[in-house]
Amino acid sequence: MHQAGALGLAVDAAVVWLLTYAQGLFDVVNAGVMALVAFAETLLAAPAPWSFALIVAGLGLWRVSGGFALFALLGLNLVLAMGLWDPMISTLALVLTASFLALLIGLPLGVLSARLQSVWRLLRPCLDLMQTMPAFVYLIPAVMLFSTGAVPAIIATLVFAMPPVVRLTQLGIRQVPLDLIEAGRAFGCSELQLLWKVQMPSALPTVMSGVNQTIMLALSMVVIASMIGGGGLGDVVLRGIQQLDVGLGFEGGIAVVILAVILDRLSQSLMLEGERTLEARSRRWRSLWRTP
Repeated sequence: MHQAGALGLAVDAAVVWLLTYAQGLFDVVNAGVMALVAFAETLLAAPAPWSFALIVAGLGLWRVSGGFALFALLGLNLVLAMGLWDPMISTLALVLTASFLALLIGLPLGVLSARLQSVWRLLRPCLDLMQTMPAFVYLIPAVMLFSTGAVPAIIATLVFAMPPVVRLTQLGIRQVPLDLIEAGRAFGCSELQLLWKVQMPSALPTVMSGVNQTIMLALSMVVIASMIGGGGLGDVVLRGIQQLDVGLGFEGGIAVVILAVILDRLSQSLMLEGERTLEARSRRWRSLWRTP
């Protein structure tokens, strides 16, 4: 049987050192992440299922379209009818917490790497490693450092989902035309004003693509994260696999698909200009009835 070589032994030694000398730091991180996920779950579970579905459908009508609002309403009611409402709320809390933490860390790193080439050179191989390493590998150190449950699932999801927002933020800021930057400097903008008033507005569509990709990658980890106690819909799918119960696995999978479509369309709508909003559509409808 193959055993870990010199590199694997060095990684084992590093993990043991962290467990010996940095356990206090991991306890703080554990408590902070648990508080965040508990807050998100309490907030999402507060409205009754029917009112939650109406809120999501209202958001869909405002930001996307009437067809999507109908899909969201029917889809969420289907999840409720399948008895998977509570697992869906747990999954949504886990995905939103992991995405929030990934954006909290990834957006500043993307801005910094766009402005300092040395940071980008240092960060790029780390992002390559995070994106190409099999997702299952993240579970081993996450369990060793944080035990099992929602926290290691969120940490593993955070590592897997963060690279797109860093890369696309860096790319979006780098692609801002030089004449816009020169115009900003000519009007006396400081470096901070240049970033927030010139570069970020121009780079916003690309940055929001990174936000969308981060959310979708976080959702794609729910089944893998359930192996270390992530719970939610991933646990339903995992039980379907373990018990060879096709129906149970299919219901869990359909609920994940419904959640994925809702999160994808709503986060994509943030990239669109005001032409797709309910106000813009209402203006276009009213303009059809105006007399020339």
